Amino acid sequence: MNRRELIRAVAAQTAQDIKEVESVIAGLTDVVTAVVAKGEPVVIQGFVKFTKINRAARIGRNPQTGEPVKIKAKTVAKATAMKAFRDTVMAPSSAPRLSRGVWPTSPELLAQQAGSRKEAAKPAAVKAPARPAVAKKAPAKKVATRQPAKKAPVRKAVAKKAPAKKVATRQPAKKAPVRRAVAKKAPAARATSRR
Repeated sequence: MNRRELIRAVAAQTAQDIKEVESVIAGLTDVVTAVVAKGEPVVIQGFVKFTKINRAARIGRNPQTGEPVKIKAKTVAKATAMKAFRDTVMAPSSAPRLSRGVWPTSPELLAQQAGSRKEAAKPAAVKAPARPAVAKKAPAKKVATRQPAKKAPVRKAVAKKAPAKKVATRQPAKKAPVRRAVAKKAPAARATSRR
């Protein structure tokens, strides 16, 4: 499952708009990344723990030659699955049940949910209470005289010549030197006689 599929599945499971789910997931990744980058762990109980680990410099061994190799100090990000998540993955029967059409995501389900959200979003026509009208005197209108439009100067297009194309001349291919195989003589067969 990639990011797009995750967004569609979460939108189908929670009956939310795809754009809203996408912004929530983007916000989650931004916050987790920023907090872990500062060195603070982020724990989502029952799911995962994100941490930043500083590894010290050490001496390791090259597995092929066995000689010692210096390994530089470095900082790594680590995501550890929590016990509840591991237990659920190991026993799929205890995993949460998804709604029908969530995974793999059904386009019909998303369209149906989008239609129900649009219907719920339509507000009923509510009439505003009437306000007493206060008569105001309108300001006098100014009469503007119209001036004739100015014509733009005519621009003449100058045709530019395209630069001449350079024709590449082909040089004859260089021949590889001929390799001559020298025939080797087979050793002479020894004549052996049995007595």
